[in-house]
Amino acid sequence: MSISAENISWKVGKKVIVNNVSLAVSQGQTVGLLGPNGCGKSSLLRILAGLRRPHTGTVALDGKSIAGMAKKQFARRVAFVEQHGMTDANMRVRDVVKLGRIPHHSPFSSWTPQDDETITSALKTVDMLHHSEQGWQSLSGGERQRVHIARALAQMPTEILLDEPTNHLDIHHQIQLMQLISQLPVTSLVAIHDLNHASMFCDALIVMQQGQIVATGTPQEILTEDLLWDVFRVKTKIELSPFHGKKHIHYLV
Repeated sequence: MSISAENISWKVGKKVIVNNVSLAVSQGQTVGLLGPNGCGKSSLLRILAGLRRPHTGTVALDGKSIAGMAKKQFARRVAFVEQHGMTDANMRVRDVVKLGRIPHHSPFSSWTPQDDETITSALKTVDMLHHSEQGWQSLSGGERQRVHIARALAQMPTEILLDEPTNHLDIHHQIQLMQLISQLPVTSLVAIHDLNHASMFCDALIVMQQGQIVATGTPQEILTEDLLWDVFRVKTKIELSPFHGKKHIHYLV
């Protein structure tokens, strides 16, 4: 097992945001995290990424609690890609990706050829090597998201957590990015809104509602008209796509 959580809860004041959640993500899987706005997806990802401490429960990597891990050790293992990763500085693309190497350096260690090779490899993986000398502010939204994923890859993690990385992107860049994420050689847990993209690109799905997990399984198993009505309050007709053989969701109005 790659990353897991057992009975984790997190609240703001008296309001429970994540409510007694347990999950297990297998190594190498691309897992989609689904649910309506406000259901706790982003908060859950931040807990799994070590950015928030749960009030109850434990998060573990390969069965070992992350609570006792040194921050650098954890950062070498888990990368987090925010929904709106921005910077006001017009840094070069390559310099943005260099930030991913911080967990692998001490204040006194020097830059190595291996660091350069890792950055080049990350940029190649996201097809942004030809933009490496370009300024951050000149990039499109889709290009910026690719650079953030390259920065995460430069950490050389085994798990990447992504919070709605396709939000505000046009459909072309949404599909490109989800295809890229599904092909990364790591365990990926990605919060996503588009149910058809979840069906097409994810190995497994976790569905949340009001801070709790209400369904887990493969897209073929759990994407049903009844579930989508219960969770999202949308009427749908679900068929197998003649193009890729996976479930395709039609919305009825």
